[in-house]
Amino acid sequence: MEFKTEFKTQAPHIKIGVITKHNNKNSAQALLTTKQAFAKSAYAKACKAFGFEGEGKFFLQEQSLLIVCVEALNTDSIREGGAQIARYFKSLPYERVSVHIHTKLDEAKAYALFLGALCGIYDFTAYKSKPAKITLKEFNLIDEKGECKSTQILKKAQIIAQSINDVRDLVNTIPEIATPKYLAKYAKQLTKDIESIECKVLEKEDLEREKMGAFLAVNRASCHAPRLIHLSYKPKDAKKKVVLVGKGLTYDCGGLSLKPADYMVTMKADKSGGCAVMGIIKSIAALQAKIEVHAIVGAAENMIGGDAYKPDDVLISREGKSIEVRNTDAEGRLVLADCLSYAQDLKPDVLIDFATLTGACVVALGEYTSGIMGHNDKLKAHFEKSASESGELMAQLPFNQHLKKLIESKIADVCNVSTSRYGGAITAGLFLSEFIREEYKDKWLHIDIAGPAYVEREWDINPHGGSGAGVRAGVEFILSYQKA
Repeated sequence: MEFKTEFKTQAPHIKIGVITKHNNKNSAQALLTTKQAFAKSAYAKACKAFGFEGEGKFFLQEQSLLIVCVEALNTDSIREGGAQIARYFKSLPYERVSVHIHTKLDEAKAYALFLGALCGIYDFTAYKSKPAKITLKEFNLIDEKGECKSTQILKKAQIIAQSINDVRDLVNTIPEIATPKYLAKYAKQLTKDIESIECKVLEKEDLEREKMGAFLAVNRASCHAPRLIHLSYKPKDAKKKVVLVGKGLTYDCGGLSLKPADYMVTMKADKSGGCAVMGIIKSIAALQAKIEVHAIVGAAENMIGGDAYKPDDVLISREGKSIEVRNTDAEGRLVLADCLSYAQDLKPDVLIDFATLTGACVVALGEYTSGIMGHNDKLKAHFEKSASESGELMAQLPFNQHLKKLIESKIADVCNVSTSRYGGAITAGLFLSEFIREEYKDKWLHIDIAGPAYVEREWDINPHGGSGAGVRAGVEFILSYQKA
């Protein structure tokens, strides 16, 4: 079996739509309801004979009807319900499924259902010799009363789901193929798919001219040259300029501070932040939002070799600050330090970095929640609200002066690791803050997506593996400036 090196989306193409009644031809139905409403329905008696009383889901085969019961019919449960329905029917021989939601409909609920279905049906099968065939071609919402009249929800769901699924594909692509050069090639392809996006790629010689000593040190032992990818979307009359920075470690073995074998597996996902910012700018451009967006990806590989950077080295960053290296596995923050420096030259109104930065964030918040850090409480709350509305779980982690002292160095301006094992997600954020200029301190956010970016089990609307963490939250946050 020979692996293909060109990018090809793994998500099946499913047509979504709003209809007024169910079409029986090679079609199934699904009912999304609450346990209480189900108990009063005509289906309760028939299902009780099979032991189903409204917990989870049940398929009435004679009627080709899947019943999915949830605690409450809000946008979060409807989104997850849409994913469950799509997953259930993708292995059955139905070409279309029509969904009835047992509540008053609105555009937010319809959008949640469609996004859940389009993201839930995804599977990464690029390396399967015989991937399963999916018969399902249509996923429809039954709207008998005409409560969902806008076609914009369909467009938005398709655009954002496609971006999420493309990001998942990139994250899941093995490091043998997904090198910094590969990510740059994908970025250039985006400019062909969406003409309003421009792409500039800085190669090793350019990074040397930019004096990105921290970025270059991380990649030094790799046989794959680093890339700084700069995508830009600049519409006329833009209301804001938002600059996104993503950690794009295509593989991280830890460098000379070598990871244990168990921790090295899944490190293909250390590029998730870089992939996410490319997904965000793709969505914003496709939606033709009136917000200027830049996406900067620091694509590198942290390996071992005779030329590897070492604990005890002192690196000079693009900002001119010196960094004492005490652990080469704290490499993402070194790449981000130089990329954030480059990003500030663009004079952003808002600057956000996305990174699978610390295992400590996963310990603090669990696998499903990202951490939000920064100096501006109002900006952090704004992003958290946008994330919640998008369906992504995020929580704020507070900076404090005592943790900041733990990254002080006796021989350099700052140390790349803390002197304490505790509060590691926050000290990593505080390290990045050292490279944010004073005029941008209140405009900057750091999003640690280490938990949800790659989980080795199916959850919510996400598959095993790459989830596309950060895309939904980032898009909703940027679009909120258009509404203001």
